[in-house]
Amino acid sequence: MRVCVIGTGYVGLVTGVCLSHVGHDVICVDNNEEKVKLMKSGQSPIYEPGLSELMQSSMAAERLTFTSDLAAGVSHGEILFIAVGTPPLPTGESDTRYVEAVARGIGAHLNGGYKVIVNKSTVPIGSGDWVRMIVMDGIAERKKTLVGAGGPSVEEPIEAKFDVVSNPEFLREGSAVYDTFNPDRIVLGSNNSQALKMMEELYAPIVERKFAEDATLPPVPVLETDLSSAEMVKYASNAFLATKISFINEVANICDRVGADVTQVAQGIGLDSRIGNKFLQAGIGWGGSCFPKDVLALIHTADDYGYEAELLKATVSVNQRQRLVALEKLQQELKILKGKTIGLLGLTFKADTDDMRDAPALGLIEQLNRLGAKVKAYDPIVSQSGLRNGLSGVIVETDPERLADSCDALVLVTDWKQFATLDYGKMAKLHAHPCGLN
Repeated sequence: MRVCVIGTGYVGLVTGVCLSHVGHDVICVDNNEEKVKLMKSGQSPIYEPGLSELMQSSMAAERLTFTSDLAAGVSHGEILFIAVGTPPLPTGESDTRYVEAVARGIGAHLNGGYKVIVNKSTVPIGSGDWVRMIVMDGIAERKKTLVGAGGPSVEEPIEAKFDVVSNPEFLREGSAVYDTFNPDRIVLGSNNSQALKMMEELYAPIVERKFAEDATLPPVPVLETDLSSAEMVKYASNAFLATKISFINEVANICDRVGADVTQVAQGIGLDSRIGNKFLQAGIGWGGSCFPKDVLALIHTADDYGYEAELLKATVSVNQRQRLVALEKLQQELKILKGKTIGLLGLTFKADTDDMRDAPALGLIEQLNRLGAKVKAYDPIVSQSGLRNGLSGVIVETDPERLADSCDALVLVTDWKQFATLDYGKMAKLHAHPCGLN
C-alpha cells in the first residue's frame, strides 16, 4: 500500500520505517529541511535501537523516501498518517496547532481518489470529527483560491473523498521498533467499513506476526471502536501506567520508613496475575513526552466536563514529590550540600533513548545547583552525542569512573543496563566521601 507519514518524531519516523520494512511504499514528510536532508542521507535524527538499520535497508529497497513537500506526500498516500507533536500548554491541555496545520494542508492538496486520514498523534477526545472539519476547511480555502485565479466555479466541487481513523500508538521509547512488530493490540477507531478494511490490510503483516520475535504467537488482537473511544484508550492506558508507577513509589517511601525492601514487595505484588510485574520499579518518578502531557490532558478534559479526576491529580502530585526524594536522601547523608560534588548516573528520562523531555534528572540538577552543589553526570547516549542543550549547571563526563572521581555521592537516576554491571566498589574508592543513592 502507498503510505504517507506526516511528522518524523519518535512516532512518525518509527511508524514510517516499520511500515516500509513490512513491504509498504512510504513517504515521510517533515517541514524541517535540515532534518529531511539528514534522513535522506540515511541518518536517523533520533536514537532508537534498531531504527537506523531498518531505515537504511528500506531506503536501499526503494520503499522509503523523505520529503518536505506535503503535496507530494498527500498525492502519494492512500493512507495519510498525522504524526506531529501535541505538546502540553500551561493549562494542561494539548497544543493541537500542528495537527490543525497538517489537517488544513491535507485539505489544500486533497484531490482525486479515496484517502484514509489517520490520527496517530495523541489528540484530545473528539479530535476525529475536528480533524474532518479542518480538512474540509482546507478544501474550501483551496476552492476560493482557485476561483480567484480563474479556476473552477464554486458549483464545480473539488473531488475529495476521505475518512478519518483514530489509530493511537503505544510505543515505548527505547523499544519502539520492537513494540511496532510485537504489539499487545492495535486499536482502530472509525465507523466507516472501507476505512477499517484498508487499515486492516495495512497492518495485516504485523497482525499475522510475520515480523514478530515469536511468530508462533496467535494473531495480534485488533480492537475496532468509534473515534472517541479509540482516543480515550490512549489516554487511559498512559494514565493507568503513570498511576501504577506513582503507586509503587508511594509504597517505596513507606517501605523506607518501616524498614521493608520495596524490591521484594514489588516482586510479591507483581506475582498477582491481576496486577503483573511491569511498571512496579520504584525510582525517581516518570517523565518523558507522553505520561506527563497525557495525564494532564485527561485531567483537563475531565475538568472541561465538570468532573474532578482526583486519582489522576494525586498521581501527578506523587510523581512531583518523588523527584525530591533523592535530594532529601542526599541531605540526610551529607547534611549541607553547598560545596559538595554530586554525580548523576543517567540523564535521559529512561534507558535506551536520547530523549530529555521532562527528564527527572533536569529537576534534580536545578535543585542541586540552587543548594550550591557541583553537579556532574554520565549518560551512555548524552555523553557520546556531545549535545549539551538544556544541560547548563552540570558537567557531563565521558565515562562512569571520571564521573565518580572526587564525588561526595552518586545518584542512580536512569536504569541503563550497563549501570547494573558497574564496579561500584572501585568507583567508591574514587569518592571524596563514599555514598551511593538509588
